[in-house]
Amino acid sequence: MKTRITELLNIEYPVIQGGMAWVAEHSLAGAVSAAGGLGIIAAGSAPAEVVLKEIRMTRELTDKPFGVNIMLLSPSAPEVAQMVSEEKVAVVTTGAGNPERYIDMWKAAGIRVIPVVASVALAKRMEKYGADAVVAEGCESGGHIGELTTMALVPQVCDVVSIPVIAAGGIGDGRGLAAALMLGAEAVQIGTRFLVADECIVHDNYKERVIKARDIDSVVTGRSHGHPVRSLRNTMTREYIKLENEGKGFEELEKLTLGSLRNAVMDGDVANGTVMAGQIAGLVVKRQSCAEIIHEIMDQANERLAVRGSYNE
Repeated sequence: MKTRITELLNIEYPVIQGGMAWVAEHSLAGAVSAAGGLGIIAAGSAPAEVVLKEIRMTRELTDKPFGVNIMLLSPSAPEVAQMVSEEKVAVVTTGAGNPERYIDMWKAAGIRVIPVVASVALAKRMEKYGADAVVAEGCESGGHIGELTTMALVPQVCDVVSIPVIAAGGIGDGRGLAAALMLGAEAVQIGTRFLVADECIVHDNYKERVIKARDIDSVVTGRSHGHPVRSLRNTMTREYIKLENEGKGFEELEKLTLGSLRNAVMDGDVANGTVMAGQIAGLVVKRQSCAEIIHEIMDQANERLAVRGSYNE
């Protein structure tokens, strides 16, 4: 399947793995890229030397293109931004901030720049400042979210920018890829489905929680202070929402989540940790390798698109 994104990024399939903090490291990114998608290393709040080590370990796993996601609110963001430029990674995706100050430097290094956006206005601004593509991420996704759904956001972004659009949020199988293409996107970014990949380092408890999730099991916390986060319901989210409803302030609420994502990912605390996952979790029912996940998505998408083609004959 060829699109402007597969051509731009020199990848076989229009499937990009989400840059999930504490989750997306070299073993996952390398496996996704080796399977024909685009693997992403999540820099998170890590210092530049840690991210550099991840880049070099990924290069030992694959000679295919991969990227780094930079969380721009991180104190380490300036050093990481400079380091990825020096390393000439294939792709940089960005979140939690505005990447405008770094775009010229990255592009001078031959890096493809793809910001994650949650609004039409930001998509237009990123195109103006030289982004090669944008990820239009709907609020169905796991982790930090915006307000618009993928179905509403993606076509509106596609209508106002000329650069390729990657759809994200609530996409976990070939039906989602086919639907995204129909909305005008030219690739999809997937996070939750890769949480249960064999090569993903998250704790078995986390993987099993995702596999057992029902359609109603995701919940959003943090709306009261303007930092909404989607995760799976547990003891922590119930207490968080209780305190939110009581009008507690941001600092008190943040005490509940300090270090909680790491606790879930690394230690398997799925009761009190933050189990970030999107609404698509209810569709994730089995563990597979990254290659099996990507090939299943592509087979299903091609089947759906072939059926659509037969309707038009």
